[in-house]
Amino acid sequence: MPDKHHAACHCGAVQFDVTLTDGLNTARRCSCSFCRMRGAVAVSANLDGIRFTKGAENLTLYQFNTGTAKHYFCSTCGIYTHHQRRSNPNEFGVNVACLDGVSPFDFDEVIVNDGVNHPSDKGTAAPVCGTLRFVQHHVDD
Repeated sequence: MPDKHHAACHCGAVQFDVTLTDGLNTARRCSCSFCRMRGAVAVSANLDGIRFTKGAENLTLYQFNTGTAKHYFCSTCGIYTHHQRRSNPNEFGVNVACLDGVSPFDFDEVIVNDGVNHPSDKGTAAPVCGTLRFVQHHVDD
C-alpha cells in the first residue's frame, strides 16, 4: 500500500503530494556540513514520487561540493522541501517537517548517516555515525 502524504513549505507557496518508498521508516539525518546546518530529518521517495500541486516555479536550487545532490527550497520562506540524493540519485529525500501531520519530534530516534565520509566517495554503503534522540520533557502546570 503506497504511503502518500500532502506536503508544503512554511508559507504554503510550494505544495506537493509525495509517495514515500517505505513510509517514515527511512527517516534519517546526515552529518555533512550542509545537513548539519540545515538540521532536517529526511525520508525517501522515488523521483516519480513527488507531484507538485502548487508553486514548483517558486523552488530555488542549491548545489555544492560535487554538485550531484540537488537541494530545493521555497524562495519565499526559505524552507528546505526536498533534495535529489547524492547517495542514491534515483530518490528524493523529503523534509518530514513539510509533511502534513508529521514533525521531526515524532521520532524517538533518528539515525545519522556519515555524510562527511560520503559513501559515493568510497564506493561503500553509508555508515551510521550516530543516533539523534528526542526525549520529551513535560512541563508541570
